[in-house]
Order: sequence, then structure tokens, then C-alpha cells
Amino acid sequence: MDMHNPHDRLFKTTWSDRNSARNFFQHYLPPDLLKLIDLDTLQLCTESFIEEDLQEYRCDLLYKTTIDGRPGYLYFLFEHKSHADPDVALQLLGYMRAIWHLYRKQEAGGARAPLPVIVPLVLYHGRNAWTCGDDLLSRFEQPATCLLRHIPNFQFVLIDLSRYSDAEIQGEALLRASLLLFKYVFTPEYRDRLPGIFALLKSLVESTTGMQYIETIIRYVLSTLEDAGGTGTLKKVVEESLSKDKGDMVMTIAETLYKEGLERGIQQGIQQGIQQGIQQGIHQGLVNAIELGLEIKFGAQASYLFASIRQLTDVDRLKAIREAIRIGASLKDIEEMIIAHQA
Repeated sequence: MDMHNPHDRLFKTTWSDRNSARNFFQHYLPPDLLKLIDLDTLQLCTESFIEEDLQEYRCDLLYKTTIDGRPGYLYFLFEHKSHADPDVALQLLGYMRAIWHLYRKQEAGGARAPLPVIVPLVLYHGRNAWTCGDDLLSRFEQPATCLLRHIPNFQFVLIDLSRYSDAEIQGEALLRASLLLFKYVFTPEYRDRLPGIFALLKSLVESTTGMQYIETIIRYVLSTLEDAGGTGTLKKVVEESLSKDKGDMVMTIAETLYKEGLERGIQQGIQQGIQQGIQQGIHQGLVNAIELGLEIKFGAQASYLFASIRQLTDVDRLKAIREAIRIGASLKDIEEMIIAHQA
């Protein structure tokens, strides 16, 4: 797993667990759909349908199940781009076509086999609320009524975490903790929410398998918490949330992970840039931090952005770019932030 993309790891760890996935669908599928789906038949498939150039800010999981008494699929897409993508429905259509093609290859009957129903779901946790609609028709500009019969359309189930209160985020401990982390990771209150989120994990600490999930969550927090300062901040959070003996167990995991160099590249790059900034000025330090972070995360392919970055004079904009690199933004996202400032 690419640790430069911590969102993917937490998503796949949580929703690859059959109990967590089932629990999620029970709480977040519309009731009329839920009564048609037999979650007892839920099976995780190994296939992924995301194009290589979109893997930096999108991942997916496919579940085979029974829908209305017939074979069907739940296709779960996780959008962790910093802003809503208006082309998600169009891309979902391509993924659904690929699933149908795979089904016909694997099932008896081939091209004569009836197509299974696919229910697409999108989990989104960007900085701003989703405003791009939840169907394919919304991508067309007010077509005449007589044209509608010629336009393919479908609706996906949208779970926009910004629209859920904490009380509305339901499910068992691992599921709720993951959803709350995703909800707050891009917000200024992320650090303040961590004690309450870790408090949900008390039941997981008691089991061996639960500790595996705890490790994934610790990795996520260490990867996304600004100025983590090693495990110091996390230690305080754990002490506030768990009993001391269980807290010590969790901290042992956290310290081991940190010593292994979790997020070593980006964090050290940013810190080097900040230290240079003390000597050379805040502006130059931020530029150095960004260039180091980009080089470590993306390698030589990011070098084309360096000239544009050096021309930026807005310190707040540079800080926003530095933050975007730290929390796992894609190279395309960074480029868009620079272009938006220059426009």
C-alpha cells in the first residue's frame, strides 16, 4: 500500500472487513434499496476499475450480492479529492460497463446472460460540500424532453460526510471512527476531534484482531496530523481517550510505526524547508518545503511546477499548498491550486 495515500489504506482496511461493510450498508443505503438487498450474501470481489491516472485521489471496492432475488453488485467509490468532481457519474458509467463485461466473462450464458443490477455508491469527504449532482443527467444542459429517451441516466448513492452531524454518523466502532476521521481530516478542528474518535476504539483494544485496525488508524493519524512532533501529540490524545494500560499498548504501536519512518519523506522535507525558512525568510522556507515535499512524493515529474511555485508571493497560498502536499493531494490538485492563484 502506498503510504503517500493514507486515505486509501484506511478505506480499504475498514470496508474490506465484511462486518464493517455490511454495517455501513445497513446504515447508509436508502431504505427502499436496503429491503431488496440480501446482505447475508455479501462477498468482496478482488477487482478494481480505477484508471491509473486517477488512483491518487480515488479508490474503489466491489461487492457481489443478491438484489431483488437476482445476482447484483454494490460498487463503492471513495473520492478523496479536495473538491467535488463533476465527471464522477460519467466515470461511474465506465466502471459499471467494465463490471458488466467482467460478469459476462465469468458467468454462464455469455452475451445472452441478463445484466445484473449495479448499485453505485460514492463516499466523499472533500473540503467543501458536494455540489455536482448525483446522476448522469445533471451533466447535460437542460435537454429537451423528447431527447431524454436518448440520454443514458442513473443515480448513485452519495454519502457526503460534510452533510452528516456526528450523531448521524452511525455504525460499529471501527466504521464510526473511520468515517469521523474522514469527515474532519481536512478541517481545522481535526486535532480537537481525535480524543472522541479514539474513545470509540476502546472495544477494539480488547481483541487481537482489533489491534490490527488500531494500527491502521494510528498510521492514518500520524500521516495526516499536522506538526505531529513524533508521537507526542498522539500520546496525549490516547491518554485522554483510553485507560493508561491500554493507552500504553497503543502508544507502543505508535512509537514503533514512527520509528520505522512513517511519512518520513514528506515530513522531513517540510521540516527541512521550515528550518531553511528561519534563516532565509518565511517565503523562501515555504518554497523550499513545497519543492522538497513534491520531489519526495512525486519525484522528477513534479519539477515542472517549481518555476511557478517560486513566482508565488502569497504566503497563505504557499501554506495551503504545503498543507495539501502533507495530507496527500494529487499532483493535479497542486497544479490546480497554483493555476487558480495565477488566474
